[in-house]
Amino acid sequence: MLCRKSQASAFRHGAFVTVLCSQIRSALENLILQIVKESQQQHGLRHGDFQRYRGYCSRRLRRLRKTLNFKMGNRHKFTGKKVTEEILSDNRYLLLILMDAERAWSYAMQLKQEANTEPRKRFHLLSRLRKAVKHAEELERLCESNRVDAKTKLEAQAYMAYLTGMLRFEHQEWKAAMEAFNKCKTIYEKLANAFTEEQAVLYNQRVEEISPNIRYCAYNIGDQSAMNELMQMRLRSGGTEGLLAEKLEALITQTRAKQAATMSEVEWRGRTVPVKIDKVRIFLLGLADNEAAIVQAENEETKERLFESLLSECRDAIQAVREDLKPDQKQREHSLEGDSGKVSNIQYLHSYLTYIKLSTAIKRNESMAKSLQKALLQQQRSEEDGKRTARPQDLIRLYDIILQNLVELTQLPGLEEDKNFQKEIGLKTLVYKAYRCFFIAQSYVLVKKWSEALVLYERVLKYAGEVQSGAGAFTNSLKELPDVQDLITQVNAEKYSLQAAAILDANDNHETESPSQVKDGKPLSERFETFCLDPSLVSKQVSLVHFPPGFQPIPCKPLFFDLALNHVAFPPLEDKVEQKAKSGLTGYIKGIFGFKS
Repeated sequence: MLCRKSQASAFRHGAFVTVLCSQIRSALENLILQIVKESQQQHGLRHGDFQRYRGYCSRRLRRLRKTLNFKMGNRHKFTGKKVTEEILSDNRYLLLILMDAERAWSYAMQLKQEANTEPRKRFHLLSRLRKAVKHAEELERLCESNRVDAKTKLEAQAYMAYLTGMLRFEHQEWKAAMEAFNKCKTIYEKLANAFTEEQAVLYNQRVEEISPNIRYCAYNIGDQSAMNELMQMRLRSGGTEGLLAEKLEALITQTRAKQAATMSEVEWRGRTVPVKIDKVRIFLLGLADNEAAIVQAENEETKERLFESLLSECRDAIQAVREDLKPDQKQREHSLEGDSGKVSNIQYLHSYLTYIKLSTAIKRNESMAKSLQKALLQQQRSEEDGKRTARPQDLIRLYDIILQNLVELTQLPGLEEDKNFQKEIGLKTLVYKAYRCFFIAQSYVLVKKWSEALVLYERVLKYAGEVQSGAGAFTNSLKELPDVQDLITQVNAEKYSLQAAAILDANDNHETESPSQVKDGKPLSERFETFCLDPSLVSKQVSLVHFPPGFQPIPCKPLFFDLALNHVAFPPLEDKVEQKAKSGLTGYIKGIFGFKS
């Protein structure tokens, strides 16, 4: 009986181990890249925490060695062991080597982050990358066994090529790095074409990660056209990450610096000013590329990030100009130069950069306003979804900021007497005032203030009419602004709907004010003569009488004032009053002896 139980238990244990091994075997044979990516995303790399991922790899290696009984000696002595083809009956041995490579790679990436402040760590970084490549070579060699399927062999080759390319990239061996990356890219592209779309997504993501590295290597080899492709990749993706990020930013800055060496002046509004500050030169050279990237941005998030990047660079350039201004130069900036009435060149350059900053801020706020307007059009659907809806008040705030920026533009030094510039800014101000009034009217409509909304709609039409009448010579400069004619059409439609809503609302008020339904606030004791449907009479808040009762006037106790006393003449009383005794020494003596007068 015991033998049968032990045999059954052993059979169940063996079956469980077989199922577990088959699951692990199938997991590894499915996707090496999938195992790597899932581990990275779940253990720190989603936030760029390479140290956390390295700790995870170490713990998983310890668990695998303990499970496989593949320990490297004991606490007193190290005994090295190598994975050979003979022990590949369990594919967890391949996972053991993969985790070794990942641990070395994550340590290298951690050192790469720290090497920005401690350059000596770069030597340790290269050592860890070489260790990762060594483990990847061992993984590729073991995967050549007949026990491993063809897909896993290809993935092992691609993984090996990827780590080799990264090592050569850090050594700045551009040709060898490009060959390794190209091999990796080719394998992943073939794997993506061979499997379903769900599996192909992972391969295509790795191909997109590798492509900028390949173009960077090509540029360093001598392919000048690769620089434009790198710029486009950077702008489309909203910035690069990982291995290439810092190198690409440094390359762009270096390229612009070379171009800036030939740039000596800039022309704006008919005046040419010299540009001697390198940071300003680099900014002005990249301005056109940044503006083109904003126009080509695929979504609002990318566009917002590019706007912020451009504004940040502009602020740095303005700060560089401010630092270049000396106290004696500042005094001359506010004074006229001769009879020309012009400010100094350095102050005019400062005004130009400030104009770029304010114009970019206006474009950014206008882009945000357009996205909010789209959200307002989809407001009904958003309410059904239970999400926070856009409100006209949000747009009013944006247009307030735009109008403030336009006021600052009119106050730029050197442009006070430029009548065309002032008139152009005035027309733009009218356009944004019209849109601001429109959305203020929309906010009044929401609270059923029909009269105020109608007045504001009329104000919108007034502003729009002034823009159309004065836009003659400034048609080209107003093309980028919102279309005023569309606003006029929309306002006319809104006015009719507003009037209809006001009439309906007035009818509703008359209906609700019928004597049988209106409650005027009086308690029941004061309205016995009037029939009224008052649901509060059957509730706990019933109003029967005023309590406490109100104050009422009552007569108070009278006050008497004797005003006749001052006018009464009293009778004389001298004859009834005893005369006063004589005073002095004689009277005293007479008083002693009893003599009386």
